[in-house]
Amino acid sequence: MRKRRIFAEITEGIEAMKSHREHTVAVENSSGNVFADIGLPNPEERLAKADLAIRIAAAIRGRHLTQARAARVLKIDQPKVSRLLRGQLSGFSTERLMHFLTLLGRDVEIVVRPVPRSRRQARVRVARDL
Repeated sequence: MRKRRIFAEITEGIEAMKSHREHTVAVENSSGNVFADIGLPNPEERLAKADLAIRIAAAIRGRHLTQARAARVLKIDQPKVSRLLRGQLSGFSTERLMHFLTLLGRDVEIVVRPVPRSRRQARVRVARDL
């Protein structure tokens, strides 16, 4: 019964959206960094930290660790693990997040290279696994 009600609400919402199609919505292309797009300071560092935190969360899930067990592995208290997993990264440096990854059995590689001619600005990013 609950599923039918939810489905009906979703269907109703979709129909309402269709009826308002004549209204124009301004769309802005992303730069690829949401932190830069919304004007936050140090957007490259924020994006790198967010990417590292995503990798930490994946490693914790992959090892089926509870927050308490992850806290012991990372040598921090459980509330800090909770903050980390919820994306509250202001108390964590990039270096510390990389250290957490090594404690979780992940290699961290840093590659430095010249900026390609196709791009004016240098950047910091976390690369995907190979």
